[in-house]
Amino acid sequence: MPTSSASTTDSAKSNGGGVQSLERAFDLLERMADAGGEVGLSELSASSGLPLPTIHRLMRTLVACGYVRQQPNRRYALGPRLIRLGESSARLLGTWARPYLARLVEETGETANMALLDGDEIVYVAQVPSKHSMRMFTEVGRRVLPHSTGVGKALLASFPPEEVRALLSRTGMPAATEKTITTADGFLAALEDVRLQGYAVDDNEQEIGVRCLAVPVPDSPTPAAVSISGPAGRVTEAATDKIVPVLQQVALELSQALASSGPAA
Repeated sequence: MPTSSASTTDSAKSNGGGVQSLERAFDLLERMADAGGEVGLSELSASSGLPLPTIHRLMRTLVACGYVRQQPNRRYALGPRLIRLGESSARLLGTWARPYLARLVEETGETANMALLDGDEIVYVAQVPSKHSMRMFTEVGRRVLPHSTGVGKALLASFPPEEVRALLSRTGMPAATEKTITTADGFLAALEDVRLQGYAVDDNEQEIGVRCLAVPVPDSPTPAAVSISGPAGRVTEAATDKIVPVLQQVALELSQALASSGPAA
């Protein structure tokens, strides 16, 4: 007896009214990302609880669409078409962050930035400049190494020490100024300070005369941080006590906004 279209449609739906196959496919992509971008079918089956035939069918579809590629060793890796989606999403993330950065400028008086960890580098995705005539400016899209920036410290503070050491060994630790941290041990000690204090400081380490305060955006879909930067004469230790709570509150509100979903279509 032929299968009715109604029963086929129902079986594709999840209990929440969505399309189950789509939910499963996106879940598999996220599990692949969590595993470092390359996995085998048995690993996906063990972590997701889905049967191998189901995973194989979903992966064939993702491969055909270019979102996954099969390696010569028969394992599966995230595909190149995801790069375009990720780049577009990162640009939108900066757009969504701008109202929150504008609040930081209003409440602190200093230039506000948002940055992401992209591979081994920090990339700035949004900025709202200070209204002071003397202000800091970082070009959106600029890439820097994490060890000399406040946002880099804020982003890496939650990483295991061995992962941080591996990243630093790949990038090197060139000195941007005489105050740049240039040893892995020194940088790991700075990350411990970030965890204890709840915020990161770039004290003339990227550019002489400039101080930056940064905090991570909690539970961001991709590692992200917000910061303020300004002349060292304004971003003093006394100013830090006032600025950090504002930074933390704005980062929390931005996190909540990114986590919230709009109404169902």
